[in-house]
This record gives sequence, C-alpha cells and structure tokens, in this order.
Amino acid sequence: MPRFMMWCTHFITLVVPIVSAIEVTIPLTAPLGAAPLKGNLVSLSIEQDRWNEWAGTTEPNTFFNNVLDNFIQITNTPPFVRIGADSEDHTDFSHDVEYEEDIFPPSSTITPYPEATNITVGQGFYDIISHLPNGTQVHWGLNLREYNLTAAYLETVALMNAFSSPAVLEKHIDLKFIEVGNEADLYHKHKSRNGSWNVQEYVSEWEEFAYNVSITANLSKLSCTKLIGAAFAGSSHNNLSGFSPQAIFNLGILESPAGQLIETISQHHYSGSFCTGSGAALQDLMTKSYIRGNLSAFIPDIEATLVNGLKYILGETNSISCHGAPNVSNTAGAALWLLDYTLYATQVGISRLHFHEGIGYKYNLIQPVTLNYSILDGSPIAPLAPHVQPAYYAAIIVAEAIGSSGTTQAVEISIDENNVSGYAFFEHGSLSRAVFINTVAYFSGAGARNSTHIDFSFTGLGYPPNNTSVKTLKIGYASDTSNLTWGGQTYETSDGRVDGSLTVDVLPISSGVDLQETEAILVTFS
Repeated sequence: MPRFMMWCTHFITLVVPIVSAIEVTIPLTAPLGAAPLKGNLVSLSIEQDRWNEWAGTTEPNTFFNNVLDNFIQITNTPPFVRIGADSEDHTDFSHDVEYEEDIFPPSSTITPYPEATNITVGQGFYDIISHLPNGTQVHWGLNLREYNLTAAYLETVALMNAFSSPAVLEKHIDLKFIEVGNEADLYHKHKSRNGSWNVQEYVSEWEEFAYNVSITANLSKLSCTKLIGAAFAGSSHNNLSGFSPQAIFNLGILESPAGQLIETISQHHYSGSFCTGSGAALQDLMTKSYIRGNLSAFIPDIEATLVNGLKYILGETNSISCHGAPNVSNTAGAALWLLDYTLYATQVGISRLHFHEGIGYKYNLIQPVTLNYSILDGSPIAPLAPHVQPAYYAAIIVAEAIGSSGTTQAVEISIDENNVSGYAFFEHGSLSRAVFINTVAYFSGAGARNSTHIDFSFTGLGYPPNNTSVKTLKIGYASDTSNLTWGGQTYETSDGRVDGSLTVDVLPISSGVDLQETEAILVTFS
C-alpha cells in the first residue's frame, strides 16, 4: 500500500511594531512671545484639613521635605505651596487647640479619604510652616463660606504671627498670597448661600472680608503679601452675569481698597469628575486634543486678566475632580497627561499650576504619610509607607526642562501628529532642550508597541547642534502605578530621593530620536 506523508503546518503570527516618521522644525533662538518659565511652574495645592501631617508637628515630615528638595536641587527654586481648598472654608480658630482637631465624614468607596467637615486649629497649625524648605513661597486660604468675620480675624492674626516668627524669617519662607474663600461660585450648590447667590453678592462679601483681612494683616501695595482674586471652580468666561474674572472686573473689584491688593487671579480646573463614581477613560485624559481643548476654554479669562496687568494661575488643578478616578489618576498615563497639560498651559498664558494633593487622594503626586486604606476603594491594606506616585515623575521632567538658569522660555513645537507633543526650551535666548511626549495609551495585551521616529531641522540664526543627549521616561504600560524610571533612575524610594545609575543616550543630531507609545523624552542639544 502506498504510504501517505502527513505534513503539519504551523502558522506563526508576528506582531511587528509600526514605526512612523516625522520631521520637526525647531528655532535656534527664542521666538518673540516665547513663554517665560519659573522653576516653580509645577507647584502644590494642599488640602488644609490634614496640613499638620504634611508639615509635621514636633518635627518636619522628612519624606515631604525630601521630595520638595528634589525640585530645589534641579531648579534652585522650591515649589510654591498653597494651603487651603475646600477645607479653608470649614476652618475655625481656637486658642484651646494646639495644632488641629478635625471631624471627618465616613469613608466611602468613591471617596476613601474625605475632607473634614469641621476643622478647628490653633497657633501651632500655622507655626509649622517653618518646617518647609528654605525659600518656600506660600499661598494660604481663609474661611469666607461660613461668613464669620471673627473667625477670619483670628485666622489672620495667627497666620501673620507665624510668618513673622524667627523660625520662619530665618528660612526666608514668605507668605506671598492670602486667599479669601475657596470656589465661592459653588456656595449655593453647597447650601451655604440661598438661591439668589450671584457674582454681585460675592464681590460685595469678598470686598468686606478681604478689607478686614488686609487691615488685620497690615497689607498694602508695598507689602510683600498680596491677595488672590477669584479662586472659582469654573468660569462663565465672557458671560458677565456668571462667575468669572471678567465679571468681577466689570463689577469694579480691582478699584476697591482690598481689590487693589490683588496681584494674581487664580482659577481651578479639572479635566473630568469622579464625584458620583462615574468612570473615566485613561486614553481620553491623555489625548493631545482633549488637553488643549480643556485649557483653551480659559483663554478669554487669561486675556482679560493679563490686560489688567495681573498674573493668571491655576491655583488648584489635577486630573479628575473629587480626588481622582481609580486606575486613571494614579497611573503612568496620568504622568504623561500632567507633563503635556503643564507645558501647554504655559503657551496660553498660565504662569503657574498648583496640583491639588490630599492625604490618600488618587491623583496625588506625593503620598506623604503611611496609608492604611486603599486609595481606590477604601478597603483595608497593609501599611503603605510614604511614596511618590507616577505623576511625580512628570513634575521632575518639567523641572529638568526648565533648569536653574532663571532665563528659560518655551514654545510649543508644531507637530502635525495627533499623538505626539513637543516643546522647545531656550536659555538666554538660545535653544537648549526639547521635550517630546507620545500620548497613545499602551496597555497590556495591546500587541506590538508602536513608535514614532523624529528627525530634526532648525531655523533662524546660529549654529545647529551636532549631538543630542536623550533621557527617557520608561513606562511598562499606561495603567502602571509604579516601577517607572527616569533616565534609568527611580524616585520610588523609602526617603523620596532618586536612586540608581543615570542612563542617557548620546546620539548625533542626524540620527534623530525614537519615541514609543506611552513615553516621554528630554532631548538636550549640544
């Protein structure tokens, strides 16, 4: 009988990454209108209710000071620290309290670490500002929502006593701003004002309280401490009947005695909400067009502020409101969001961003104390020591891009690519560095990880660079919550200090650079 040969064929599917190529053109000298950047561009807003844990009471919180000092080592400038937020409008003063006594609502799966509903503080609460690093500038919030002039007076006295103490003066820690009231546009929603509450009533109340605060604190146009204007949760923009910088300017706030002490307008902004527990998509948060759309909406407010000779900041911001969305705000993808969000903000006239932090909040850059409950759902966990979260790396990258020269300017690089952002940085007017961000969210199981090859060309007077030094933010997946490295090094250490051997790729300019999905690089030109 004939013998039949049986052949088995094995089909192997090869998943080959796609490499696209783009060319970017970068000016050799800073264009007219390039945004000036301060070393404290990325700063902090800290929920006031547990301030004593951030600062430390009998001694400084070493971990918190270390992670702040990391920025000082890079930029020679400490982050600006705002202390306030929702808690500032629940705070009262008592001479019988040493630091603070808080009343908290129950923890929930949506809000594992809720804000206190009542905070009573004493002089020590303010005095521990001396625990911050030398040269820290501070923005402090006082209670307007409870409409208690006595409480505002006592808080102001305690605040000024602290900032005039030898311990604070010796460290050159400055009270740059006092903020009277947090998100007053939401007072009606929070049932602290009746249905008639409007921007006219707000301006009247603010002028009354702020004037009393300014007299108590002995503020003047010549004093170092000024007042913050607005601090609204949202904006009606050019609708003068709503809450916006334009509306309060139209009502004459800047001509009032207290209003003449406003130097900076602060607004608050989040890119979504988790207040009712609704989900959020990480890729949506990271998307380049979404980031730009979120911030561009405030251009009318910014322009109205700048034309009045004032500065414009985001005094409270972060990814998703109500402490962040689980598996979104606490991830590596959110670090890339923060990086692009911050750098694009400079291009529309925002001079500083205060990223909001609270004990156990999902979107924190820094978790400064040991946690015993999950930040995602409030379930008990083994004690989790102080640590940084992925977004901290983005703040470090911003700091390195700015550097310590005090002359840095930045422009966005025109890139005709939906998922790649780029920014050029200039020192003393000359090109120094660039940051590139690939905002495609790469997840486990997604197959091949694609990349974009970037070639460089240059315009303007001067000699084009010959080489690049490339430092990479390495991320496994967009959903990762740890194990990131920046130039081969980690900040996920017990003391918050950087560890590991630095890795930098030195390449000829003609080689260009490669940028993977869910990755950022800092390119230094030489």
